[in-house]
Amino acid sequence: MLGESHDLRHEFPDLEEKIASLSGSDEEFAHLMRDYDDLDTRVRKLEELGTPVTDETIEELKKERLLMKDRLYDKLRAS
Repeated sequence: MLGESHDLRHEFPDLEEKIASLSGSDEEFAHLMRDYDDLDTRVRKLEELGTPVTDETIEELKKERLLMKDRLYDKLRAS
């Protein structure tokens, strides 16, 4: 869906407590989560505003977002 939020709490509602805990205790996780949220916001704005951007560019941003989400999920599962 265009403009749909992909924030971690939305993506992993069952891990909300772990997300909050790691955000406060693990600086690397918190930094990665901020970067992920910033990228998600950027992608949503591009989609919602219809900003002229190539398909390749938006797909690369989405791939980057997915890789970041995978890294965050791995950290959540390891804790």
